[in-house]
Amino acid sequence: MDGNAVKVLIVDDDVNILEVLKMYLGNSGYDIRSCSDGREVQEIFPDYKPNLVILDIMMPILDGTEVLKWIRRDSSVPIIMLTAKGELFDKCLALELGADDYMVKPFEPKELLARIKAVMRRFNTDNYIRESLLFTDLIIDINSYTVIFKGNDIKMPPKEFELLHYLASNRNKVFTRENLLCEVWGYDYPGDSRTVDVHIKRLREKLNGGMNWQIETVWGVGYKFEVK
Repeated sequence: MDGNAVKVLIVDDDVNILEVLKMYLGNSGYDIRSCSDGREVQEIFPDYKPNLVILDIMMPILDGTEVLKWIRRDSSVPIIMLTAKGELFDKCLALELGADDYMVKPFEPKELLARIKAVMRRFNTDNYIRESLLFTDLIIDINSYTVIFKGNDIKMPPKEFELLHYLASNRNKVFTRENLLCEVWGYDYPGDSRTVDVHIKRLREKLNGGMNWQIETVWGVGYKFEVK
């Protein structure tokens, strides 16, 4: 396998799905590793260092939700949830915990491949350069998806970062929750405005006390990144 190939970790307890995805993604040039339960992920993930994870929710031993939370403690790697459960609540929960996309079984491998490419385009900025956003005590670097606050590297999953970056790129502009869902999550996101509120709350917990900026609630409207 090409040493520069995108590394994908597929986690699913359905052997047939594993084999189909390994074949389809392998033929598309991806470097593939697979496992069938959450404990295996914890063994494979640190050494393999995947560029993307495809993660089933319903699994034995340790389910996908717990694996998602475990990965998000230290990593912002893109994660696509893959599950037979199609209820809106499950979609919202997974995405609010830090997943980047969500697919419901049964699915077409071509659609999954398209979603992988879309997620990687959003996440991987190595092929082009954008300016970092600089404030007195805050650096938001889109090229590496990193946030430095008061000299400390702040860990956050991709959607939190993208929400912060979008607000800060449009300083002092007010956005409704619907605007933010559309711009940051995409028009086909299955969630509701509560998703935005949860992510804003987490950003405020991590970035509390900016010297000349703050994430403001505009009551009855939405949010803005206010710079004084």
